[in-house]
Amino acid sequence: MTQPLFESNIASLALLGRGKVRDIYAVDADKLLVIASDRLSAFDVILPDPIPDKGHVLTAVANFWFGKLAHVIPNQITGIDPETVVATDAERDQVRGRSIVVKRLKPLPIEAVARGYLIGSGWKDYQATGSVCGIALPAGLQLAQQLPQPIFTPATKAEMGAHDENINFAAVEKLIGAELAAKVRDVTIRLYRESAAFARVHGIIIADTKFEFGQDENGRLYLIDEVLTPDSSRFWPADQYKVGISPPSFDKQFVRDYLETLDWNKQAPGPKLPAEVIGKTAAKYREAYTRLTGSQL
Repeated sequence: MTQPLFESNIASLALLGRGKVRDIYAVDADKLLVIASDRLSAFDVILPDPIPDKGHVLTAVANFWFGKLAHVIPNQITGIDPETVVATDAERDQVRGRSIVVKRLKPLPIEAVARGYLIGSGWKDYQATGSVCGIALPAGLQLAQQLPQPIFTPATKAEMGAHDENINFAAVEKLIGAELAAKVRDVTIRLYRESAAFARVHGIIIADTKFEFGQDENGRLYLIDEVLTPDSSRFWPADQYKVGISPPSFDKQFVRDYLETLDWNKQAPGPKLPAEVIGKTAAKYREAYTRLTGSQL
């Protein structure tokens, strides 16, 4: 286990921004350096305690999927070693194993969510309307039940600290145009089907996941950001799956469950985490990588 990295400090490159987990630097006019820190957010609040090796796991899982799904759609990966774009040994220590150099692309203004099971905000929507993002579903479905077919349930991209909001397909067409909206929907469902089938063989159910896409100057579509990580997906152990209950998961649900026991208003600053919660969460992330890839981190 490496020393946790809560926030990077790469003085040799211009910092463009910090997200909940990732720090983004400019390499040049065409490329970015993306560093996955060990920060953890819950309920859209960044918690004060890092999760050891979380950034390494996220980067390794994303790179695994970028490679496996490259036949479906081109992606942001350049193949450049991140250690070659920073200047000092201290900076190389910060980027090692947790960073990628990516193409600079124009992100689409939506989250492309694929759902194969009825859980989370989709379950709440279904209970209230019988639909999810305007897609009508059969009556009588239960919590965590597999859907007849995977569905595309897009969302808006919220500012830091705000919640993404589910939207229907017509809203996506208004935002990016009908032709591109249809392409994003079709690619999202194909990526989900292929990844879910692979993961299922390795003992993981991908209940839902979020993809992001960007375009180059010629309008070509690319898969960007992170892909099929425990942060952007709901991973369930297949051997513990049961319809009617919310299954355990390989992500920060363990932290969310702990936080729900506290007298905390879900506003910043977030509460400190006990060592046991930090350790078990780190183990959940590492186990997801090992199950999917068959390798140790």
